[in-house]
Amino acid sequence: MSTETDAPTPVHSKRDVVQAMSGLMLGMFVAILAGTVVSNALPRIVAELKGSQSIFAWIVTVELLAMTATVPLWGKLADLYSRKLLIQASLSLFVVGSLIAGFSQNIEMLIVSRIVQGLGAGGVTALATIVMAAMIPPRELGRYSGLFGAVFGVGTVAGPLIGGVLVDTSWLGWRWCFFIGVPFTLAAIWLLQRTLHLPVVRKQETKIDYLGAFLIVSGVSTLLIWSSLAGQKFDWWSGWTAGLVTLGVLLLVAAVRVEATAHDPIVPLSIFRNRTVSLTTIASALVGVAMFGGTVFLSQYFQLSLGKTPTQAGLLGLPLILGLLISSTVAGQLITKYGKWKAFLVAGGVIMVAGMLLLSTITAQTTVFMVSVHMFVLGVGVGLMMQNLVLAAQNDVPAKDLGATTSTLTFFRSLGGAIGVSALGAVLASKVSSLAAEKFGPMGGTGGDQVPDISVLPPEIKAVIADIYATATAEIFLVGAPFAVLALLAVVFIKEKPLKEQSGDDRLAAEMAAGH
Repeated sequence: MSTETDAPTPVHSKRDVVQAMSGLMLGMFVAILAGTVVSNALPRIVAELKGSQSIFAWIVTVELLAMTATVPLWGKLADLYSRKLLIQASLSLFVVGSLIAGFSQNIEMLIVSRIVQGLGAGGVTALATIVMAAMIPPRELGRYSGLFGAVFGVGTVAGPLIGGVLVDTSWLGWRWCFFIGVPFTLAAIWLLQRTLHLPVVRKQETKIDYLGAFLIVSGVSTLLIWSSLAGQKFDWWSGWTAGLVTLGVLLLVAAVRVEATAHDPIVPLSIFRNRTVSLTTIASALVGVAMFGGTVFLSQYFQLSLGKTPTQAGLLGLPLILGLLISSTVAGQLITKYGKWKAFLVAGGVIMVAGMLLLSTITAQTTVFMVSVHMFVLGVGVGLMMQNLVLAAQNDVPAKDLGATTSTLTFFRSLGGAIGVSALGAVLASKVSSLAAEKFGPMGGTGGDQVPDISVLPPEIKAVIADIYATATAEIFLVGAPFAVLALLAVVFIKEKPLKEQSGDDRLAAEMAAGH
């Protein structure tokens, strides 16, 4: 059980931090893995369960959506209740979702399980960063943020490799893409019980803003449903588009009005008066679009365009993880040493734009070496930006707002990823359908909207399918590149401020002593 006090007991030794990090990083790894381990398995899963190209994107999107929509709620709960119990509860939800997914008998059951996994992953991704900010001063946080960025990168890109190996192993199969995370999650829960010791600060007369939470979730969900179905189930310019977009916008406007007047809002609008928070929030959302929106479809390109197996497709994702791992770790060490962080954000933005543009040039004839170089460049750019955006925001807000600020940034990064996957997935599906109709006639030659099983296709058809998916994949990177440009513009206008020397708990103790 966590110790509960009316005020924080500050100062955490280096040993406390390292011990706590073991469980936090393991929990973060399995949460990120949930969203990526299925990517190389998806062509096999969707084909086996008789799914469509639209469903392909939704299996990824619903997990991101559930994670995104609940992050602010987890962040608010972290400001009110035991952060230790909350992160253990979120990991437990993840275990339940993983077991349901592994035993799924149809697409509908699989999608439900992904929602449950997303609920747990939302808690882990929000709470892990909040806990670290509470224990570590911003000046030292760069070193640890680099490690968290590396864990995020490993989970993001190693997941497809693990998934590919499991799918290609006859005595395991795609169901183990979900089962494999269960023992690691249980280990994380056990480690946190033993190593994480945090005080609980209870605020008086506080209640959860459930109406605001409902409106935020409903508004975001409505817009994501529209972006994933438009161009497939109905035209981009249609009555359905007008209705869904209008409903989504109205729900979000209502959410803003509720949050503006709520006693304890889920997303305190006051934090957006801070220029750094506003700009890092915008940049985080745009990085999410670039990171998730483009890369989630690369494994499909490797398998359908380059003819690789799921395991090979996973190995081909390693350059991205290598770039992200190197850049986030090195940048974290240098930020801790010199106390300067803006140059890394700007450099990351430039490199991320270059990576997106390079990947927009791929074809079915592009060599594996060139694709790897392009992916490495994108990985370096994302690694320089992702965790350092959180660091910049955490450094510039009062300690009492650390939970809300961190969860808000995580929320918008996940929202960007969910929008990226659903919208760019719709673009890819639409492009594949139009190219297939052009090449094969109205039926598309492969069963219309069905994801083709290239192993049973004749060579001449397989070659055309390879070109179709290569062209469509390149186009989504080209569509995603402007989002990377906007992320770069956002970080250019962030004002660099010296990194604070006190941890979040120390700062909170000082603020409470001063009566703030």
